[in-house]
Amino acid sequence: MELAQLEAFLVAAERGSFRRAAEVLLISQPSLSARVHALEQELGVSLFHRMGRGVRLTEMGKAFRPYTERAIEALRQGQDVIDNTRDASGGVLQIASARAIGTYTLPSILERFRQQYPGIKVHIRIGRSSNVLQMVAEEEVQLGLSRTLTHPDVVTTHLYDEDICLATSPHHPFAIRDEASIYEVAREPLILYDRESSYFVLIDQVCREAGILPRVEMTLDSIEATKHLVELGMGISFLPRSSVRHELERGSLCLIPLKEGHLVSLPTAVMVSRAQHYSPTVLAFLHVLQGMYGVDIPLLEGKEIPGNPGPAFSPVEVVAEEGV
Repeated sequence: MELAQLEAFLVAAERGSFRRAAEVLLISQPSLSARVHALEQELGVSLFHRMGRGVRLTEMGKAFRPYTERAIEALRQGQDVIDNTRDASGGVLQIASARAIGTYTLPSILERFRQQYPGIKVHIRIGRSSNVLQMVAEEEVQLGLSRTLTHPDVVTTHLYDEDICLATSPHHPFAIRDEASIYEVAREPLILYDRESSYFVLIDQVCREAGILPRVEMTLDSIEATKHLVELGMGISFLPRSSVRHELERGSLCLIPLKEGHLVSLPTAVMVSRAQHYSPTVLAFLHVLQGMYGVDIPLLEGKEIPGNPGPAFSPVEVVAEEGV
């Protein structure tokens, strides 16, 4: 079953004549008749009643027509996608992001991206870092932003280190002294974010290396909720520095250095599935990341970077993964 046969069938059905259909398609009438006949042979049914002055659909032809129309429309939409993404002037970019990155860091990246490539729509899926890696490896998305993870089918490029800081209310004794010992932290009610998150695992590792057992009073599924409880003085927490910028500006939270000099940071990376060729939309996004973070992204070496396609509006669609 060939595209030319389907087009011949549809135009003939619309025009009611093989001759007029052939004129529309700029082919000879015998050629059009041959295409329709070959299609009927493959399907094993007659699609048209041949009459002296034209043709009309048989019952089988009427049943087949809507499916053919949908198939042709799907192919046209596919061609539109190719045309729109060939020069990064349009199309859709599928991104997966870890939740904290998606909340506190990705918005500024998307703002810069939209300024440079306003015609590209961005769809975002949110999940844990392990989910992001899986989505990239299985090519459910084109790019992933998460803590640094590796996979044989994925190219991972480090972007920056996210500092994880001890946060308290401004009235806490640690804030008044502007320092704390990791051993003092062990005696304080600790509020942590998501036991399965990278942050929780990292903080637990630091505490174990210091030989202390943290007094975890609450484990929440939201950094925002964690911040609010710390602001109320109900405990202390370790939080990503990027997540507390506004609270630091208004003075509702304080970041406390540890006496022992423990530095907790989480490497953050962009991940792309290994391939021989990458779409202009992917290259455009990597180019923006390279400019923002001043890192060398090997995938861009020797690649022609798409230019700014001009003014437009790029909507962003966010989808949260279930169960994360």
